[in-house]
Amino acid sequence: MRAIFLALPILLAACSGQSQEGGADSLTQRQRDSIVGASGLPGAQGVQKALQAADSAEARGARLDSMRD
Repeated sequence: MRAIFLALPILLAACSGQSQEGGADSLTQRQRDSIVGASGLPGAQGVQKALQAADSAEARGARLDSMRD
């Protein structure tokens, strides 16, 4: 029984999903958030609305920047 408790941290570290090689992920944070927002997970609608708000703010900023030129 004690061996299980000693092996548990090693197993969790191995299954953490992080690359040990230090390579870059293939998806950006925005792409991962978009996937979560499209899923049926609890809170997915909040993620979608946050992405929409970020897009709206970015578009507004671009419009303001174009007015300065």
